[in-house]
Amino acid sequence: MRLHNLQPRPGSKHRRKRLGQGESSGRGKTAGRGGKGQTARSGSSIRIGFEGGQMPLMRRIPKRGFNNTAFETRYIAVNVGSLNEFENGARVDETALKAVGLANGPGDGIKILATGELTKKITLIVSACSASAKAKVEAKGGTVEIIVKKTAKPKVPGKKAPKFSAPAKA
Repeated sequence: MRLHNLQPRPGSKHRRKRLGQGESSGRGKTAGRGGKGQTARSGSSIRIGFEGGQMPLMRRIPKRGFNNTAFETRYIAVNVGSLNEFENGARVDETALKAVGLANGPGDGIKILATGELTKKITLIVSACSASAKAKVEAKGGTVEIIVKKTAKPKVPGKKAPKFSAPAKA
């Protein structure tokens, strides 16, 4: 095979859809944009939920009650089977998991789940662990330490987070 022999796979290249090429083309006259109006114009885009100036449904419906989404604890899930990357007898904590790339993204801590099989003895220092995952780690002679992070909540815009102060010394 040489550079002049290279071809795209059959079916991977499509003809460009030619709009406005006469009535009989099937895409003539309005060129798939419908009739007149805002969406028929070039450069038009209407944001999601916009109802032409009418009060949108999301703003018409009353909102009452408590919503926990601002206060919930969001864990980054890591499966037991993926912990085999670490050597035998390793101490695995949040920084070690992030360095290897197993716990990426924002979260309030790491939770170990029981999917997969563990083949090595390791010491886990995490925020949460399922009971079956803990049993798998301890079956191989490892240990699980649960640490509790104090996070300044809530994550609600416009509300101030509570201040944590150190306990008074006696």
